[in-house]
Amino acid sequence: MHNCKLITDIAVFTNDKVLLVKYRDGNKYDHQTGWFLPDDELKEFEDPDDSAKRILEEQLGISNADSKISFVESFKGNDSSWHIVFHYKTILTETEKIVPSGDIESSEWFDLKSLPDKKEVAHHGWALYTIDAIQSRLKLS
Repeated sequence: MHNCKLITDIAVFTNDKVLLVKYRDGNKYDHQTGWFLPDDELKEFEDPDDSAKRILEEQLGISNADSKISFVESFKGNDSSWHIVFHYKTILTETEKIVPSGDIESSEWFDLKSLPDKKEVAHHGWALYTIDAIQSRLKLS
């Protein structure tokens, strides 16, 4: 039996921008530093839809945002556990004031045409891949 991690992340878009965060404690995030999409592991028996809402509210102070699942992926993590990641998106009508939790060191709205370099993004630029995949799906819908 393999260890399994259920994770939700959420891409927050507005006016051709996306929100990225840096966490204070990289140990909670596979010992990674750099920019992330806001994310967290699901709590026991938590529905992924509920986890997306929780992440928005607890980590960013955003409530009542409409989030939708974009896609799900799975892979073997660096710790040999099986990761299942639920990628969500939300589109805000205007740039919201973010009220970051104590776990977040910094948050920044990035123009989609000038995202940070892959070296500055945790997990070898994983958030950049995810943003691109979500944007591709947005164009199709």
